Order: sequence, then structure tokens, then C-alpha cells
Amino acid sequence: MSDAVWQKSRYSNQGNCVEVARLAGSLFALRNSRDPDGPVLIFTGAEWAAFSHGMKDGEFD
Repeated sequence: MSDAVWQKSRYSNQGNCVEVARLAGSLFALRNSRDPDGPVLIFTGAEWAAFSHGMKDGEFD
């Protein structure tokens, strides 16, 4: 993960956010921005698409 380029959401505030990185092979990584050396969740492209659509549709509110 040392070469991953992490991005925060434009909706992030006060350090309470997650970061995402696009990886090789159409994979995506997700981590807690306050714990950059902590655990990372890995998603396939299809899983990331379903997850991000769910976030945008408010499924997790």
C-alpha cells in the first residue's frame, strides 16, 4: 500500500473521514484517514461501484 495514492472525500470535515485509493487490477482500497497505518478494506471494481452507489443513494444513512 506504500505506493497507493489516497484521496479524501470533498465532504470530509474535522478529520472524521475515510480515504480511497485506486489500485492495480481494477481494485479499490478504503482506510480510516486518522489511522493511515491501520487496516485497509479492498474492493473489486464491481463491489466498489455497488458501495459508492449505495452511499450516493443514502442507503447507509
